Amino acid sequence: MKRLIVMTAAALVALSASVFAQPKAFSIVTGTTGGVYFPLGGGLAQLLNKHAGINANVEATAGSAENMYRIGKGQADLAFSQTDAAWDAVNGLDKFSGNKMGIRALMVLYPNAMHLVTIEGSGINSIADLRGKRVSTGPANSATEIMAMRAMQAVGIDPDKDVKRARLSPAESTRAIRDRQLDAYWFVGGVPTPAITDLAATPGIKIKLIDYQKEALAGMVKITGPIYVPLTIPAKSYPGQDTPSQAVAVWNILAVRDDMPVEMAYNITRAAYQQRAELATVHPEGRNIDLKWQLNGAAVIPFHPGAMKFWAEQGVKLK
Repeated sequence: MKRLIVMTAAALVALSASVFAQPKAFSIVTGTTGGVYFPLGGGLAQLLNKHAGINANVEATAGSAENMYRIGKGQADLAFSQTDAAWDAVNGLDKFSGNKMGIRALMVLYPNAMHLVTIEGSGINSIADLRGKRVSTGPANSATEIMAMRAMQAVGIDPDKDVKRARLSPAESTRAIRDRQLDAYWFVGGVPTPAITDLAATPGIKIKLIDYQKEALAGMVKITGPIYVPLTIPAKSYPGQDTPSQAVAVWNILAVRDDMPVEMAYNITRAAYQQRAELATVHPEGRNIDLKWQLNGAAVIPFHPGAMKFWAEQGVKLK
């Protein structure tokens, strides 16, 4: 009888060891479900499972700032991020003040356009017109919030005093504008952004994207350095959007911790780049991943050695 008990205990120990030996799922942190990071992250997870043997899952988050924090603290493995949030995280600035994160870039993806969204009849034609209005600056700890605050500050608006500020996701902002509880919202994302498409397709509503590039870009660059760049959101990017919008953009990257094994970083970079056509079937921004973007300093933060190894094989020498 004693022998049976001992054997059972041993079996339980072996079973526990087997359970805990299972590899932890690889975590990809993205953005809100109404943005572009989330669907691209889903496509990337499938791609990595298929082409790199990595069992990845996707998490919706508030966006870049949260993603950088979670990567830096070892709470996630791979992140989508804008370069402004990555710059702040690596250098311990703004939301990361005094808390530098060990983060490295794998690849530059595509530029994110900062949309300033309203509808016809709102009386808003510029950033200056936001004074006294109900405005969402994006979720707390999102890259949208960082960029929206800088855009308004660049033209002399105090986001905490001069507007009635909300901190909503793009999907929540779309619902709030439909319900006439919000006048405008900021959102930085790929083109088209699903939540903005949803607003533009609403019967009885005509979307209006504000031209603010000349008004704010110079001031934003003065605040941060050359992280932000001009970008035109083409006409017809959204239903009923008849004219192009002159906006400001920031680059997107895939980022990891600086202590990720070189081989893993290499394999992720190789799979994501070589199979980028698969990402394009998930969202059109997948088409914009290009070798030349790796060369122009758009990453802002240093590349991971594993990524540098892959890019060197493509003829790209990075620092």
